[in-house]
Amino acid sequence: MSAFARLQPTLAIALAVMALDQGSKLALSRWIPEGERLVLAPFLQLVSVYNTGAAFSFLAHAGGWQRGFFLLLALAVSAWLLWLAANSEAKRMERLAYGLIVGGALSNAVDRLVHGAVYDFLLFHAGRWAWPAFNLADSAITVGVALLLWQYRRPHDTHRPASQE
Repeated sequence: MSAFARLQPTLAIALAVMALDQGSKLALSRWIPEGERLVLAPFLQLVSVYNTGAAFSFLAHAGGWQRGFFLLLALAVSAWLLWLAANSEAKRMERLAYGLIVGGALSNAVDRLVHGAVYDFLLFHAGRWAWPAFNLADSAITVGVALLLWQYRRPHDTHRPASQE
């Protein structure tokens, strides 16, 4: 199988994640004014916030240098994962995970380029305890990392035919 053929499913997943994430951000940013909240359930709100930091607002108040750092990090990790997808004998689960991570990372990178910050809109909470707001790209990255960890913790059966990956 050629490198391009190995890369195609990963790219398709990444593009789908980017389209879903960017579409949801565009729709919700137009529907909910910045700083407003829409209560969907006792534990879930839609919010309209921009995060200049990374996950859980890490480095959000660092003075601006973090924008370029997170952009370069997203590009470097995405390039590395796409290289792995194209040039390794990665299993289907790994290629799926790579696509989720790349799509999420690049979609958040688009936000950083266009807005200078990442648009977040999902807020889960229980009473006074709240999970930091996040978006679909963050969810895709989290699921992708979890899939990789699950895949790597499984014992590798060297006798299994390739068609049963």
